[in-house]
Amino acid sequence: MATTCFVQGNEACSLAAMYAGLDFFAGYPITPSTEIAETLSARLPEAGKKFIQMEDEIASMCAIIGASLTGSKVMTATSGPGFSLMQESLGYAVMAEIPCVIANVQRGGPSTGNPTHVSQGDVNQARWGTHGDHSIVTLTASNHQDVFNMTVEAFNIAETYRTPVILLFDEIVGHMREKLVIPEPGEIELVERLRTSVREGVNYHPYLPREDGRLPMSDFGGVHRYNVTGLYHDMWGFPTDKGELVDGLIHHLVKKIDYAADAIAHHVPYYLDDARTMLISYGSSARSALSVVEQLRRRGERIGLLELQTLWPFPVQLVRDYARDKEYVGVVEMNMGQLINSVKLAVDNPRRVYLINRVDGRLITDKDIKQTLRVIAGQGV
Repeated sequence: MATTCFVQGNEACSLAAMYAGLDFFAGYPITPSTEIAETLSARLPEAGKKFIQMEDEIASMCAIIGASLTGSKVMTATSGPGFSLMQESLGYAVMAEIPCVIANVQRGGPSTGNPTHVSQGDVNQARWGTHGDHSIVTLTASNHQDVFNMTVEAFNIAETYRTPVILLFDEIVGHMREKLVIPEPGEIELVERLRTSVREGVNYHPYLPREDGRLPMSDFGGVHRYNVTGLYHDMWGFPTDKGELVDGLIHHLVKKIDYAADAIAHHVPYYLDDARTMLISYGSSARSALSVVEQLRRRGERIGLLELQTLWPFPVQLVRDYARDKEYVGVVEMNMGQLINSVKLAVDNPRRVYLINRVDGRLITDKDIKQTLRVIAGQGV
């Protein structure tokens, strides 16, 4: 039966990873994500699975890549500076199409920044942190039940598309405590590794998608010998600089994610059917935004909220459809405006999109949002 508990967001993430079938965690403790590693350091060994504390975040990312290649469901967790250190290996996982989940519980930055306070400053880093042309999946949540659900979804997406998936939470979501209902086993469908048939023998092509787009994997060190590289490669995994192969690989890496954008565009709409004003937000900012929406609707104002749970690939069509009949759109985030440009590109009239933000390490409040809304309304938009 389902289990109810009272936990931190970081603990909810850990419990969800266990539910999803996590086999191997490697990480290095860093505020404010440490509780993820702390929880898993106890629970994974109890379940006969592997936990290892590495010497740094570079080693942590490399370790989960290696473990994933051998057939394990893997995860690491970090924050700001550690996420920066992972970027080169994150690109390797993109290029070599290695399923893995990376949780980044955001803190203030750049550099050491504000380790114990909230920020949402890593949104664009999640999208563009590793170099070169690539697509990436980034999920987020504002409450513990959705932290659980999006963590399970991250593992499902990683296995479906053979790709790294980033969980981009923030310090407040990670450290606050609230009720979590852990579903019964089997209640949430899990995607398992699509493994290659032993019968394929030497005919196994590790980078040749099936007709449905999925790439079967063979556990490295098992029955098939194959090459893994961060270089451009052919369908056998061997390096190549042939133009047509490079072109095909890059298009494959980008399109397999971008073409799935609608399928993985998780969101929660609030009061948008009759809204003339729309707020767009995510993470803990969305909690304040929803509070404002509910307060103003009690006064008769037609306002709604679109809470995004998929940040990348950015759900362009979703935002465009919801914004089409709105007088103006306010993007609520705790940074200098990292998602607002994507919103402006999505809507028909970017001039009616406004930033509502806070960047001092404190949660954006109802008062902050309402004050900016009054300014926007005063401009006669």
